[in-house]
Amino acid sequence: MGKKKKIRKLKKEVKSLKSALAAAKNHRHAVAPLAPPEGFPALPVIDGVRFSAVQAGVRYAGRYDVMLALCDPGTAIAGVFTRSATRSANVLDCEAKLGSDPKSGAAIIVNSGNSNAFTGASGEDAVSNISRTVAEITGVAQNRVYTASTGVIGERLPFDRITAKIGDLTDALDPSGIEMAARAIMTTDTFPKGALAEFEVDGKSVKIAGIAKGSGMIAPDMATMLVYIFTDAKVEQSVLQGYLSGLIDETFNSITVDSDTSTSDTLILAATGASGAKVTKGNNAFRDGLRTVMTDLAHQVVRDGEGATKFVEIRVTGAKSDKQARIHGMSIANSPLVKTAIAGEDPNWGRIVAAIGKSGAEADRDKLTIKFGEILVAEKGWVSPDYLEDLGANYMLGDEIVIGVDLALGRGKATVWTCDLTHAYIQINADYRS
Repeated sequence: MGKKKKIRKLKKEVKSLKSALAAAKNHRHAVAPLAPPEGFPALPVIDGVRFSAVQAGVRYAGRYDVMLALCDPGTAIAGVFTRSATRSANVLDCEAKLGSDPKSGAAIIVNSGNSNAFTGASGEDAVSNISRTVAEITGVAQNRVYTASTGVIGERLPFDRITAKIGDLTDALDPSGIEMAARAIMTTDTFPKGALAEFEVDGKSVKIAGIAKGSGMIAPDMATMLVYIFTDAKVEQSVLQGYLSGLIDETFNSITVDSDTSTSDTLILAATGASGAKVTKGNNAFRDGLRTVMTDLAHQVVRDGEGATKFVEIRVTGAKSDKQARIHGMSIANSPLVKTAIAGEDPNWGRIVAAIGKSGAEADRDKLTIKFGEILVAEKGWVSPDYLEDLGANYMLGDEIVIGVDLALGRGKATVWTCDLTHAYIQINADYRS
């Protein structure tokens, strides 16, 4: 090959690499193919809470990156948080504030672009400064200011950029501002996430509205990335905490994008009491409404999984216990081999068998049944005699996949949700700090 020809070839390769890099950088701004087609839902106004968002330039210029929610006096606050051993200063601070006196109301302030995690004393200082400034400007007690940060780990949070905007945030508070708040907490998310439920308690209308962010680093352990749910029901703090803790495992703790748990996972549930509808323990209408919102938001996080093109539901039955069923389900959901096969629309059910075998929960190879949707794939330790590869391949062409596994060992069951693993996931995360 001549010298000029080699140069032309190298230039072509460089151009191709530049195009690939540009595609990686722009991917996070393209709406995910699994996004709700109707867009952000029309969430009801929750009396007793107002929202605002501003551009503070925490990491990126020209985007809304700080949100404030201000709740009226008497608002009860419940929360669940990551169990990560390296959880952020914000998480530790929020945990300590649960159960504080609700007389002064509550404030929730969140920034995106920087997680304020693994930042030592400076992280604690940032939380203290932000909380104090919010308290001074809003009149909410400092131990009722709940902060959260999401974004890059290990970089000091430029909290002065946030405190400088708290006056603007307070001036802009609006009962209808929840969508802007949802947009301000996004990082690699491609769409803002919202969900709602409306029902009656003792003849009085009750509303629940929630927002979430999350796209990558999703394998929750007591919460997801960031979730904020508001209701106008009147609920005592201990009762509210009971409802939230009781629903977390079947909702946010049953999703995974990439098996990684965040240092910043936070879920706050606020009950303003403005409707006058009193909710006590064992209220099925409230529990069902809260479950609806939590499940919807959890599914949206998976649908916005970084690079995702398939939404995958894994139903495990016949396990020794519900706990063992969940272990099997998460083993399948977190398997890179299963997830890449789904991305490639390959019905490689052998990878599901392997994921079950490695999970650590009890299984008997010769009792296993595997289905793709309603298609019987394997049973009694072998491929079903009626299974045709074309059936499985055609099923995998869809953007919503259901994998059914029956272990035939007991009555334990669990459902978990995940997404496929594509080249785009690698591109997004390889370029995350650029």
